[in-house]
Amino acid sequence: MESNTQSTIWITGAGGLIGNELVPLTRARFPGARVIGLTRAMLDLADARTVRDRFAAERPNLILHCAAISRSPVCQAQPDLARQINVGVTRLLAELSDAATLVLFSTDLVFDGRRGGYTERDEPNPLMVYAETKVDAERIVLTNPRHLVVRTSLNYGHSLTGDRSFNEEILQAWRAGRTLRLFTDEFRAPLAAVETARAVLDLVAASATGLFHVAGRERLSRFQIGELLAARHPEVHPKLEPASTKEFAGAPRPPDVTLNCAKAEAILRRPLPAFSEWLQANAAVA
Repeated sequence: MESNTQSTIWITGAGGLIGNELVPLTRARFPGARVIGLTRAMLDLADARTVRDRFAAERPNLILHCAAISRSPVCQAQPDLARQINVGVTRLLAELSDAATLVLFSTDLVFDGRRGGYTERDEPNPLMVYAETKVDAERIVLTNPRHLVVRTSLNYGHSLTGDRSFNEEILQAWRAGRTLRLFTDEFRAPLAAVETARAVLDLVAASATGLFHVAGRERLSRFQIGELLAARHPEVHPKLEPASTKEFAGAPRPPDVTLNCAKAEAILRRPLPAFSEWLQANAAVA
């Protein structure tokens, strides 16, 4: 997509962690475009007729689809609702944007986590309802060669509500005086939401299509992430204890869903930052 193209861009989930970063970055990256950040209050994506009518009126050339039910416990408890939003809405947007470009944000949790370092060629094997819905949504989107699916990992940063990112949740708990027990045997590759947003916009600008992994370069356990945040925020008097996923009674948790991002980095022409490096470089906002 050319930066000077007269176009309309939808960003669903604009009130969420990544969506909130995407809105100003998209306006800066595509100054000639009309960028519309859609929150739940602005458009009920589950109302198909309303979505169709608005699409017909605004004719977006590009949809950055961040909106989803991403809380795994909610998806486990309400699988029909999770499928309606995560799969049904994606199917509708894919149908409407047949001649446009749809970018779906997906997750590293599509994998079973038996080995980590997953590439785009590896076959998904989801262990929980949320991941199952994302695999189904990916397959819908990838039937159109114009579309793009980006799998990302834990995203951190500052949300509009102050409680959407894992770092915000951890800091809130410590400010409340709680001791956190974090897994030593579950590994992710966290990335700042602003870096995820920048990378996706760069992929769009490069006319990339298909499936890409966008995550941090550092393999960290939940406990290691907590240690890094504790070192960064001694003022909240952090209290941290190690735990194991074997003690967890909820849905199965994949042990290592770290992503290999070499395919995306080749187009971006830069390495995606590691969590510890980003924290150090962005002390004022971390």
